[in-house]
Amino acid sequence: MNQGRDSGFQAPLWRAVAVFRIAALIYVTILVVNNISVYARPMLAWPVLAAMAGWTVFTTYAYANPARRRPPLLLADLLITMAAMFASVVVVGRPALEDGKPTLAVAWHVAPVIAWAVAGGRRGGIAAALAMGATDLIVRAHFDQAAYTGSVLMLLAAIAVGYLVRLAETSHERLQRAIELEAATRARERLARDIHDSVLQVLALVKRRGAGLDGEAGELARLAGEQEAALRNLVAGHAAEMVNDGDERDLMAMLGPYASPTVTLAGPAEAVRLPAPVARELAAAVAAALDNVEKHCAPGTKVFMLVEDAPDQVVVTVRDDGCGLEPERLAEAEAQGRLGVAQSIRGRIADLNGTVQITSQSGDGTEVELTVPRPRVTS
Repeated sequence: MNQGRDSGFQAPLWRAVAVFRIAALIYVTILVVNNISVYARPMLAWPVLAAMAGWTVFTTYAYANPARRRPPLLLADLLITMAAMFASVVVVGRPALEDGKPTLAVAWHVAPVIAWAVAGGRRGGIAAALAMGATDLIVRAHFDQAAYTGSVLMLLAAIAVGYLVRLAETSHERLQRAIELEAATRARERLARDIHDSVLQVLALVKRRGAGLDGEAGELARLAGEQEAALRNLVAGHAAEMVNDGDERDLMAMLGPYASPTVTLAGPAEAVRLPAPVARELAAAVAAALDNVEKHCAPGTKVFMLVEDAPDQVVVTVRDDGCGLEPERLAEAEAQGRLGVAQSIRGRIADLNGTVQITSQSGDGTEVELTVPRPRVTS
């Protein structure tokens, strides 16, 4: 059960339960006044009605406090309502009940069922509805279609309320995540603008000016380029990591920061969702392939990344227009664990039950194709 949790969407539901209980109490009072002449012990009807009114006032204030919405109060609500129903046997009398006269808690007895459905969802509502329905049948002592219909309607109401509560809870959580995402995105955009106007421009200038130099100046330019890429990755923000939607990540959002004037990313317009561990490992393998291009190809080498989203698999192709390698050189490099292929690429993809196909030809660039199967959804 989710009782005790102060969810913003629950407050109106608990107010609705209180309003229903009050309206049901008014209806019960009208029935008592109209039928008291046929009761077996009419004088006892007023104390029972007063106790019901007192419990209505108490629960109205008790359920308004999220800290009190716990099993003791819910169980007490159920038991006291059952006691009011059993009191009908003494007050109304068995002959009048068998003749079709309503119990003292008619309609009012549905309130705790709704309360259980709000607090515990469908399971809680069904449990309370079954208990209250059985009590109603025992008190009425006749098992006809009318008696069963009331219990069935109460059970259906509990299921409907429980389902709506769960639906409202999910919508509330998604709204909260959307608000948090919007706030985080705005903060990152402000930070990105500030950094872009200062740090990134300086790093880019150092990288351009020192790209053709040798020695320490060239090394400094290379380091500046690496830090520029890392900083761009940070300020660009990984939207997939900010949104937790069933522990899935958008692969396109994770690969987006790698795009640059020399790296082109193409793929579906919509999100390519994968389980978080799969998306992270696949993105890391792509990063290793891009790192190989940076290490072994000339500066400014063009790279093309293509993401293909199929129902049963996701394929990411990384192709560069660099100098390439002869097939035997590539096999030798892989055997020696060089080019980052052995662990950074093949190892990661193998752990995902995927495959890696590398095609390279001297003077014709290199193509790395990463294929990862989509995990099967088990019901």
